[in-house]
Amino acid sequence: QVQLLESGGGLVQAGGSLRLSCVVSGLTFGSYAIAWFRQAPGKEREFVAAISQTGIGTSYADSVKGRFTCSRDNARNTVHLQMNSLKPEDTAVYYCAADQRFWRISRSPDYWGKGTLTTVSS
Repeated sequence: QVQLLESGGGLVQAGGSLRLSCVVSGLTFGSYAIAWFRQAPGKEREFVAAISQTGIGTSYADSVKGRFTCSRDNARNTVHLQMNSLKPEDTAVYYCAADQRFWRISRSPDYWGKGTLTTVSS
């Protein structure tokens, strides 16, 4: 079965940094683009970032450009989301997702993880 397991969430002060990881199993990792979404309390789930199968292509929401960086290590079936200069409005449950089609992953990816909570204090 396909599994996406997020880790690295936690409590951090505003201005701090945190690195999330997503370990993927049950599929050919190099054939899938990986994306990050988040859902804040009382809000709908929103797209955060995505990285293509090779790591050459990346996409970021305007709200995180210049602060977040998505990378992947295909040898370890792992994607990272480095989050810097964190703000209270970044508080959310962060989910990773996988899809073979990079053009579609920001809309409706095929596979989802269960999420990891990141809380940014004022």
